[in-house]
Amino acid sequence: MIESLHGGLIVSCQAYPGEPLRDARAMSLIAQSAVLGGAAGIRAQGLDDIRLISQSVALPQIGLWKVGADDVFITPTLAHALAVIDAGAGIVAIDGTRRARPDGLTLAETIAEIHARTSALVMADVGSFDDGSAAQDAGADIVGTTLSGYTGDRGKTLGPDLELVALLAGALEVPVFAEGRIHTPDQARAALDAGAYSVVVGTAITHPTTITSWFVEALSR
Repeated sequence: MIESLHGGLIVSCQAYPGEPLRDARAMSLIAQSAVLGGAAGIRAQGLDDIRLISQSVALPQIGLWKVGADDVFITPTLAHALAVIDAGAGIVAIDGTRRARPDGLTLAETIAEIHARTSALVMADVGSFDDGSAAQDAGADIVGTTLSGYTGDRGKTLGPDLELVALLAGALEVPVFAEGRIHTPDQARAALDAGAYSVVVGTAITHPTTITSWFVEALSR
């Protein structure tokens, strides 16, 4: 499954609470559109979205469950991870930082239980090089730069954190997925050139509210 994602684009199909597209069917339709565009995989949030997308899209799916918005909120507990897998995700994305987890388990204990109970792979969303190294040691199958700029360990770059991508790709044995603030095709290409195994793009493809605001802001300058 990981090999099928090598060098490919993973489209993150997510909508924020309160938005018109915050609907499982809408996200499923966006995922199907991404398939037609050549996506290699899908990343989706929430059990209903994951379940419906798994029924309508044959590509590998990275599933997650956001709980809250502070500290450890990306699939924060083992129970959340198992529910995501049960909904149909072949890869579960979890908070892969060194921060304390709400259920008291360590990252290594969480990953070990996922591997013991399911056939799913684990993507550790990290915010720094030390996070990524620790996540690999904890047993993660994939490390993603998703949380770079959001944990306080690294500054928030204007575009993707290519430096972190390069550092992780140069040091880790597991695949490194570039994710976060990749807004153009050129930036996606740059992430691959920096050593990323795959590239995850969300907002620039699947979030019309933000895309519209970019154009409006440019016209108002």
